[in-house]
Amino acid sequence: MTTTIADYATPVSVVSALYAGTKTLHAEAERSGIIRELLRGQATREGYILLQRNLLPAYRALEAGLERHRDTPALAALAAYRLDRASALEADLRAMCGGDFSGVALLPASEAYGQRIEAAARGDGELLIAHAYTRYLGDLSGGQILKRLLAKTPGLQPDELSFYDFPGHADLAALKAGYRAALDRAGTLAADPQAIIDEGSTAFSLNIDLSWAVQKTLLPTAAAAE
Repeated sequence: MTTTIADYATPVSVVSALYAGTKTLHAEAERSGIIRELLRGQATREGYILLQRNLLPAYRALEAGLERHRDTPALAALAAYRLDRASALEADLRAMCGGDFSGVALLPASEAYGQRIEAAARGDGELLIAHAYTRYLGDLSGGQILKRLLAKTPGLQPDELSFYDFPGHADLAALKAGYRAALDRAGTLAADPQAIIDEGSTAFSLNIDLSWAVQKTLLPTAAAAE
């Protein structure tokens, strides 16, 4: 039986509810496709480039949506952080691809992910809270582990890993704690917290789909190299 936010005896933070509601999917995501390879320290340069290129539409949609709702009470605190991962991601892709990443394939799973976030930004935009949780808290947690792994294998350089840097925030632990608090404040102002929890599950499912799509795209290349 699925636990909903209404099942808690006392009010619960939206971050805690998202964590509980997506825990199984989070574990599945870590075992899926290219993400599994990344976490095992077995990623190839080609695989990482393909993944990051296909995450770019999601970040662009998320940041455009937050900017659109910068004056909306529930989202103002999140929008004020301006974490701007899309431009950092673009810079990394240019560094990894000799200045032009236009030739890297954009997969249908990537387009579906970006379109879902665009849909989440419509109306009051409160569903963006789930996507901000999924992407940004992930970048501030597991993303920092990935940065160290990618520096070892496939040996990416600092200018290819700026996505994991947060200029202006010397203390990433403090940034993570502050952003988590902002997510919780957003949740208390949301009209339908349960819809945010449900959207969190959708976000993880889209990530899983993308991870497998990237891995499937890479398989012919890997087979040819054997």
